[in-house]
Amino acid sequence: MEDPKLNNIEESNGAVSFSDFPEDVQLCILSFLTPPELSSFASTSKRFVSLCKNDAKLWFSMCDRRWGSKTRIKKWGDGNITYRNLYQTLSRWESLIGFWRQGGQATSLPLIFFEWGPSFLAGSRVSPAKDGSYGVVKAPFLWMSLSPEGEVVNYLDPETKFSDKDLVPVSLSLMGSTHFVVEEDVAGARPGSSAVIIEGAIGEDLIGYDSGSPGTSPGSPSEIYQYFANRTSPGGERATRRQRRREKEKQLRRKLESQHFVKIVDCSPTPARPLQGLWKGIYDDMNLGFYLVAYDDIGGISCQKVCDSSGHVCTGVRVMSKHPVFWTTDLTYSESPFLPEEENLYNSRIHLRPNATADHIHQLTGIEVVSRILCINLSYDLAIPYMIRTTSNPVNAQGRVWQYGDGTFGFGSLQDSFIRDLKHITKNGNLLDIM
Repeated sequence: MEDPKLNNIEESNGAVSFSDFPEDVQLCILSFLTPPELSSFASTSKRFVSLCKNDAKLWFSMCDRRWGSKTRIKKWGDGNITYRNLYQTLSRWESLIGFWRQGGQATSLPLIFFEWGPSFLAGSRVSPAKDGSYGVVKAPFLWMSLSPEGEVVNYLDPETKFSDKDLVPVSLSLMGSTHFVVEEDVAGARPGSSAVIIEGAIGEDLIGYDSGSPGTSPGSPSEIYQYFANRTSPGGERATRRQRRREKEKQLRRKLESQHFVKIVDCSPTPARPLQGLWKGIYDDMNLGFYLVAYDDIGGISCQKVCDSSGHVCTGVRVMSKHPVFWTTDLTYSESPFLPEEENLYNSRIHLRPNATADHIHQLTGIEVVSRILCINLSYDLAIPYMIRTTSNPVNAQGRVWQYGDGTFGFGSLQDSFIRDLKHITKNGNLLDIM
């Protein structure tokens, strides 16, 4: 005899359609998709198109899931903008998070650090403190947000005067994810309004994407075509001259020159690359400075100076790449237990650390728990400059990196008795020891 309950169970084992779920469940499932995936899904049904355009539930959930722990989603644009457009803008701005350095020949500007604010993105100048501590000086540089009308609003503080009248409205052009240009906005539609121009953005993948949404380029395809047509068509020379004249007049009205910035990628350590990133430690003059440690594609590590306590970026990456502070091509670590010779080498050394109360040098011996040791080479002129005067052949100076149990490390030469201890600048995306 057949069991009717069993038959019901067998019939219910068939495929369940997405349409069978309640709408709230459907929206929750869709909120885990990316905009391209959502666009593909919407093309499968007319009913799904309206579902994928649901702004208050679907796009808010997508924004909140991705950035809700970093910024207050409902505060952007005073809560008057659509979440579809907010998602597009924040997706583009997300690549700004982290450290940047000024490109070109500029050497006086500190590093720039971007982080999320409650309803804005903030870029700050970052430099080592001068008080003999591990402190980091943070000063305003660039403020990016959205107006209640959905327009991008950017303000630059070129000299840190902390006055509204000194703020300069600017436009920011982001090329890819590792280069951006800041230019003064002298021809904005209204005071304080500006645009963010981003190449390779994802706007075309958004459901219900509106060409007037925030974060898009102000130039339409027809305008771009007309620009190039004027340069190549008969009479284009006159148009080119007019364009040059307008650009010249615009330059005369500018307070601020265009500034180019390049991202410092991989500025935090990872389990596979524990020494990687930006670090802070003592320089040759016994003041605090920043170091950048990078892994190359052939299994090596190099360390270079980045920024000193005077706020100056060390002259040119080209120079630093030729004379790193330390480098190695062999990532073979010595593991505990260490040889007695290595233990004595470490325990006999003085740790160079900032100290606000004792001549900028904190002399401690053997207090850190060393987890691993790495053999390195050092540059005399950057790491131990006094050795140039006492050594006839200052090449291939040998040294060690002592990695500590807390994830930090120190390095030193075998020719002296010091260890330069390096500490983290950021943790979980936030600056540490802010002054």
